[in-house]
Amino acid sequence: MPDKPDLAALVGSRICHDLISPIGAIGNGVELVLMDGAINGPEMTLITQSVNHANARIRFFRVAFGISSSDQRIGRSEVTSILTDMTHGGRLVVDWNSPADLARRDVKLLFLLLLCLESAMPYGGRIAIERGESRWLMHATAPKMKLDPALWESLLTPGTGADIGAAHVQFLLVPDEITRQHRRLTTELAENDIKLSF
Repeated sequence: MPDKPDLAALVGSRICHDLISPIGAIGNGVELVLMDGAINGPEMTLITQSVNHANARIRFFRVAFGISSSDQRIGRSEVTSILTDMTHGGRLVVDWNSPADLARRDVKLLFLLLLCLESAMPYGGRIAIERGESRWLMHATAPKMKLDPALWESLLTPGTGADIGAAHVQFLLVPDEITRQHRRLTTELAENDIKLSF
């Protein structure tokens, strides 16, 4: 019996597909205006930064929320480019250490978990992601973290009754993706330190 379609991922892929072209076109338009020299100053800098950030987020969301099959691959260079653009100028630093050729499904799960970690690090911090011998390891550290125990419990025990809104939808998607990939997630939570592996 074929697997049930992942409707959330299909919707994510559709939205990202439809948005990435107009965001790219806006970015190209801004570049042309800058080359022409007609407008320059803090307003144009703000527009450029906003377009770049939107482009980076949509590329990130395309992987995190989009559809991925077991045979799709993604390069480490593309992953690090997305993460560098997304965190540019922010308080969060992501160190990525992995082989050059990656399964897109692995990166999808890592990006969803990265969103979980990001929600616990509103004041910034550092996240190290590496591929061990048999498992992926994520280690987040920050001087100050904001941990919601109910959200983190929902990763390991879905349906625990945590009140999850749109800003934390990744906590609902991770258990489904873990099950879909036949993986086991482990979590270690401390005051200034979170370790995840699968």
